[in-house]
This record gives sequence, C-alpha cells and structure tokens, in this order.
Amino acid sequence: MVYSKNIVLGVSGGIAAYKACSLASKLTQQGANVKVIMTDNAMKFVTPLTFQALTRNPVYTDTFDEKDPERIAHIDVADWADIIIIAPATANIIGKLANGIADDMLSTVLLATQADVYIAPAMNVHMYAHSAVIKNMQTLVEWGYHFIEPGSGYLACGYVGKGRLEEPEQIIQTIEVHQQKKAQLFLKGKQMLISAGPTQEKIDPVRYFTNRSSGKMGFAIAEAAANAGASVTLVAGPSQMQVQHHQIERVDVTTAEEMYEAMLEHATKSDIIIKAAAVADYRPSITYDHKMKKQPGPLYLEMERTRDILQTLGDQKEDQFLVGFAAETETPIENGYKKLQKKNLDAIIVNDISLEGAGFSGDTNAVTYLNKQGREEKLALNTKQVIAEQIVKLIHEDLEGQ
Repeated sequence: MVYSKNIVLGVSGGIAAYKACSLASKLTQQGANVKVIMTDNAMKFVTPLTFQALTRNPVYTDTFDEKDPERIAHIDVADWADIIIIAPATANIIGKLANGIADDMLSTVLLATQADVYIAPAMNVHMYAHSAVIKNMQTLVEWGYHFIEPGSGYLACGYVGKGRLEEPEQIIQTIEVHQQKKAQLFLKGKQMLISAGPTQEKIDPVRYFTNRSSGKMGFAIAEAAANAGASVTLVAGPSQMQVQHHQIERVDVTTAEEMYEAMLEHATKSDIIIKAAAVADYRPSITYDHKMKKQPGPLYLEMERTRDILQTLGDQKEDQFLVGFAAETETPIENGYKKLQKKNLDAIIVNDISLEGAGFSGDTNAVTYLNKQGREEKLALNTKQVIAEQIVKLIHEDLEGQ
C-alpha cells in the first residue's frame, strides 16, 4: 500500500533520527515517492544530504526557503502528500501539533495537510509517561492522528523501558495494514438507502397478495455497503432475514404504500439509493376486516395500481445516485435499458430470473449492471454476498467517475 504513494517523512530532533534514514530507504525501495522534512534539531543528528541521497528528492528544512516563486512550499508539500510519517516524533513536535503551533517547516505542513498522519514517538521512558505528553497524544488520537507505539528496551539515555522508535519494517507494515483497512471503507461518510424483500397487500385478515422475494439480495447489499463504511437505512418488507451490521438501521414495513412513504421520507438524506425490493404493482381495491367466506363459483377481485416508488424517486431526485432492479424473463438487457431511461436512474441491476440459480429465494444470483453511460458489467453466478460486494464496488466506481 505504500507503492506509488507520495509520502512525507518528518524527522524531528532525537537520537533515533538515524533510524529514519533506514525508513526513508525502505519506503523508496518499496516504490514510494518520499520527501523528507527535517527540523533544526534533527540536522544535528543526520545531514539533509543523507536523506537527499536515499530518496533522490530535495530535503525541506526551512519554511521560508521558497525555491519556486509560483508555489508556497509548505502548502505545496502538504497538498502533495498522501501520507505523512513523523519518525522519530519527539515530545516537542507532538506538543506543537496538539496545540496548533506552527513555527517551522514540519509543523506548518502538519497543520496544512489533509493526508493521513502517522506518529512514531521516540523519547526517554519518563518523558513518554509524562502527563503532558500523554494528554497531547490523547488529543491527537481524538483528532484522527494515528500512533505507532514505541518499543521497549535499552534507550540511548541509558534507561530501559518504553520509548524506542519502532523498527522501520514494523512502521511500514503498520501503515500498510491501516491503509488496506481504509481502502475497504470506500463508502465511509456516505448515507445509503436500500429497500429489500417483498410487500404484502391485504385481502382480508388471513389472506394477502405477495411475491417470492426473500429479501436476501437487498440484505446482502446492505451488509456489503455497511462493510464498505456507509451508514445504511434498510427499508425491509416482511422477511426472515436478520440485520447483522451495527451501521444498518432497519425500518420494517408491510405494504407497498408503507414502503413508498418510508423510502421518500429517507430519500432526501441519502447519497445513494438502491431499490432492490420486489414491490407489488397492484393491490386489492377493497379489503375486508373479516375473513371472506368461501362461495360457490369463481372469485373476482378488483385490483388497483400501487404508487411507483422508483419512478417517484427518479422524478424527485436531486444529486442522489439512484439504482433500480429489474427482474426479467425476456430480453432482460433491452428491458433494463428502457427502465433505466424511463425512471431516470443512474444504474440498474438486471436479473434474468429464468436462469438457473438466479431466481428468487436462492442463495446465488447472476446479474448485469448497466449505467446511464452505457457501461455493461456481467456479474457471473455467485453467492448473493459476493454479487452484493461487486455491485457496491461498481456503484463506487461510477460515483468516482462523476
């Protein structure tokens, strides 16, 4: 995960600065583009020329050394960075950052950057345990900074205890693990609204019209979205499925009208809307409070249209990314594109339910993802969990491409 990343290595003034040379070298060898910032005190331990030779990039030591008149150096470096590592991080630089002090090149870059910042402390064992240092570190953790804890052992000052700069290999490994987890949360900060399952349209107290939808596909998409970092509202028709993820808020409904109202209520607060539910197109015009008695001869029930949830969402959508489902048995792709355009969708999942293993209630599915730009991605037969993960990634790719 450090390969091809722009990494700023901030070196502050501690004896462990010599380890930063090895860290810079290993990052460069692994394909990272490394720029080093040194504090005045860091230069008393290691020369800038050492880091320049190891990274093949200029080393920054002075906030006011503006080599390019068209750019402000500390802002340019702060914007350039994907990742910033402070190693070693002394009590002094930790205190500056926790208190918003910007009086040199490193501290100004740290206040200006939006990159992930990893802090690898190195100091005397008693300094590391001091209340001020602990408080400053706690503050930075609350602000979203990431700490790479020092190791224990013999320190340069002669003490034995916690305070040794973590080894360069472990620093890189810790960063890569965190970056990998972060990459999986590609929908973090997104609000997603998903409908799932069937609806039930009452005839009398014991009878209703419904369909064969189990809700498995919609629930799987909700889980995949939550695993990707999204906050999910799941509007679920009657289903035996259970919600597992803590970032999924379940809203239970029964009828098409209830689902219509719930979806519209949450739509304006959502970034992504997926209508995976199999909603009844018709409901009985007249319902009965008491059980209908069996009568001789045929039974005729007058049916009326339910309100079209997806069409309404398409008509009213502003900047939401709207995805529909189309369960088809004939010319599925052609019908999918027609529905995509008619209902003002950004994408549609076409499900040919005539294919073996791709119908309702099963644990597998095979679908085709279509978007309004003409993208057509066939997702081969697989478990509904895997298909859901693929759908969520395709939606993310479309959002990134907007």
